Amino acid sequence: MHLDVQDLRNFYYRHALGRAVQNSLRERVASLWPEVTGQTLVGYGFSVPLLRPYLQDARRVVALMPGPQGVMPWPNNMPNVSVLCEETRWPLETGHVDRLIMMHGLETSEHPSALLEEAWRVLGPGGKALFIVPNRAGLWSRRDATPFGYGHPYSSSQLETQLRKHQFLPERHLGALYQFPSHRRIWMKSAKLLEKVGRTMPAFIVGGVFIVEASKRVYPPKGNTQRKPQRQGIPVLEGISKPVAGPAG
Repeated sequence: MHLDVQDLRNFYYRHALGRAVQNSLRERVASLWPEVTGQTLVGYGFSVPLLRPYLQDARRVVALMPGPQGVMPWPNNMPNVSVLCEETRWPLETGHVDRLIMMHGLETSEHPSALLEEAWRVLGPGGKALFIVPNRAGLWSRRDATPFGYGHPYSSSQLETQLRKHQFLPERHLGALYQFPSHRRIWMKSAKLLEKVGRTMPAFIVGGVFIVEASKRVYPPKGNTQRKPQRQGIPVLEGISKPVAGPAG
């Protein structure tokens, strides 16, 4: 079940907890991808809070938002780059994306396998993707007061298994959101300390979300293949005997 785009916008841009989530996730994403200069970067779901740092240097930035969620213009005071799309049919050419960020997309999808196939399709050879999903064992997936309390949460092994089945190679993973999913002032004041301490602990224990970086695998054709014989010139003179010199005269 997708959340409405208005609810997502209100959480990330109008609530203090949402802004704290932005800061935490941006720092983690920046540690994996410090720059994407000259590359095409696509976000799917509601990933716009993480795309802004790349607007200046990326060759192109596109924010895809699925139809059941809805779309909003983004970014403010700049040319719009957000696009409403079908969940499993993106308006992008095959193999033209260098980097992909998916947040609030996979765990809420009714067709996660088809969604991952579409993500694989648009990535170019060697393209990389960040998949950000709620941690099944974390506190954030157990509270519906935030967007991470909706949809199907994952464990790190479940997510990596799902990615491998769809020809992605998981390379790195991080945890994020170690603060409590609460708007109370006492927890908001301790957010930075909890984030700092939490990053020293295993992500599967306390992290609210997982961030998995995966690259696109390109396999050779499967099954029996038939090689077509290479065309050769027609031996039109084959079989004709060599000319024999006649009697001198």
